[in-house]
Amino acid sequence: MATGILGGSFDPVHHGHLIAADRAAEALGLSRVLFVPALRQPLKLQGPVAPPEHRAAMLELATDGHDRFALERCEIERPAPSYTVDTLRELHRRLGEERLVLILGADAAAELPRWRAADEVARLADIVVLTRPGVPEVTSAFVKRLVATPAIEISASDIRSRCLTGKSIRYLVPDAVAAYIARHKLYQ
Repeated sequence: MATGILGGSFDPVHHGHLIAADRAAEALGLSRVLFVPALRQPLKLQGPVAPPEHRAAMLELATDGHDRFALERCEIERPAPSYTVDTLRELHRRLGEERLVLILGADAAAELPRWRAADEVARLADIVVLTRPGVPEVTSAFVKRLVATPAIEISASDIRSRCLTGKSIRYLVPDAVAAYIARHKLYQ
């Protein structure tokens, strides 16, 4: 049995995140995928726009009804910044011997050498990188496996921009997430 860990800002969560997680779970035979919203990612210059509780609520709405998806709040409950090594240590304490699989996009995987305790991250979890057509593959001793995912051109920054300018985000995010964003006037 293995649990996938997919971290990020999820500001907001969108269909690209969900499709990638579903493909990884299927390809790797994961029993579940934990979505871990970061309080603040240390290697990103700008922090999330939406507060952590809104991002967590949107993740709960987006993953509701998927039997393998769940929200993990440990990073938004700890002081910033959010270091993956701390998350993996905590999950190991809670989950015992269950194998952890860290699911990364190619952009995050390219930054691995700069991560805090990258070698320990690689010991605590199997690192899997999601590949997309047209994006160079990451080569690193830390990476255990590559998983092909479809090229889906959806970005959280574009969604935020569309919200700011009053454009539709339909089909970019789950309907429940779009309704939540509208109800709470996020990204305006």
